Amino acid sequence: MARIADLLAAGRTWSFEFLPPKSDEEQATLVRALHDLEPLRPSFVSVTYRGGPASRTRTFNLVTGMLHVTTLLPMAHLTCVGHSRLELAEILVEYRKGGIENLMALGGDLPEAGRGTPGELRHAVELVELARAVGGFSVGVAAHPAGHPASPDLDADRAFLAAKLAQADFAVTQFFFDADQYRRLVDDLDRRGLRKPVLPGIMPVTSLTSIPRMAAMGSPVPGRVRDRLEAAGASGGDAAVRSEGVAMATELCQELLAAGAPGLHFYTLNRSTATREIYRALGLAPSLSATG
Repeated sequence: MARIADLLAAGRTWSFEFLPPKSDEEQATLVRALHDLEPLRPSFVSVTYRGGPASRTRTFNLVTGMLHVTTLLPMAHLTCVGHSRLELAEILVEYRKGGIENLMALGGDLPEAGRGTPGELRHAVELVELARAVGGFSVGVAAHPAGHPASPDLDADRAFLAAKLAQADFAVTQFFFDADQYRRLVDDLDRRGLRKPVLPGIMPVTSLTSIPRMAAMGSPVPGRVRDRLEAAGASGGDAAVRSEGVAMATELCQELLAAGAPGLHFYTLNRSTATREIYRALGLAPSLSATG
């Protein structure tokens, strides 16, 4: 099994992110997306962790299933929230026994009052340290070009990121819409002595209704992007908005690659069409159909 750190050392990587399904309907949607995206031959794929025992099982089953029945190289997400140190160590050992060598170590969102426990480890850097103690993992961490919503300010956020990236192998950013944000993030880390790969996260805006949700996730859509989408919608309706969103995501990818990004990481939301369209526009998979 390949380690993501080694893939990044060898050249650019192209990766997709999936959500573990919570129902039979979501399972069917995910299966279709995997069927459509596997031929693109991504460098690796990641599977998120929604928290709780059920999500733990779904993520484990999906990641190990990908490893054994597909050509995909999976990376498992794991969060500190809701687990003791011992539970996290047991999960890590379980993954190693299952053949999983790639891990995304996350702090996780704190639960609302009365809805679960925050966990014994409070920060992602502690989970990175635990993964290193277990051994055998290539470890990634999350980065936020605009700063994590819970950070007191951008400088503090960068300091937290530098601390965990110093012990990890690479970072993957939250999705964003301005290439300059990514450049500033990388330059800031460089000034702090961190030159490890930072993969930019990409998620096209394919509907006007998704804009508030993206802001709630800590990635507000800039006014210039909103203006282009609204203009497209006014002239061509929902289909035009979607097309414009894919076009802008493609432009962002081109800027990032020109700026030296070590690859691209696509947030798929378990859908395939937009990702395939961007791939084709970038010339990464020119022979693949974007229909379906």
